[in-house]
Amino acid sequence: MIVIKQKGDFKKTEAFLNRAQKLKLSSILDHYGRAGVNALAAATPKDTGKTASSWTYEVKVQSGTSSITWSNTNVNKGVNIAVILQYGHGTRNGGYVKGIDYINPALRPIFDEIANTAWKEVIGS
Repeated sequence: MIVIKQKGDFKKTEAFLNRAQKLKLSSILDHYGRAGVNALAAATPKDTGKTASSWTYEVKVQSGTSSITWSNTNVNKGVNIAVILQYGHGTRNGGYVKGIDYINPALRPIFDEIANTAWKEVIGS
């Protein structure tokens, strides 16, 4: 015979879930969107500085999901310059320019801060 006994209530769990449901993440994500643009601009390899100054972000908050999208608007002949700096590209004479991973290291601290801030909001501290 198996017996399960429970004592108490779920007030703390319900409070936690209610706080999580009522979070206003758009202002938090807007703050980190701007921080990400600044981090990306600082980390972007600079020749003319155009790519570094071309970072933008968009925050979307929909039912059940929230997101930040960072974009770079510096496009030359249909090629996004931020992407070829990151991943590398071929040259006209058959050579190859190796990419520099600058996006991931720039955004990693931003992602960590977002996670920590969101968690603090959820637990109410």
